[in-house]
Amino acid sequence: MAKPNYTFEKRQKELAKKRKKEEKRLRKAGPASELPPDDAPQSPAV
Repeated sequence: MAKPNYTFEKRQKELAKKRKKEEKRLRKAGPASELPPDDAPQSPAV
């Protein structure tokens, strides 16, 4: 019987974690970039 390749499993787990972390970072950064900047010129309410 072949022995398990723990190094491969560990690498796959690390890659999955890295991918998930990147997706989470993009989700957090996405909505914030869509908001209008606060220093944008606005018409004064007179």
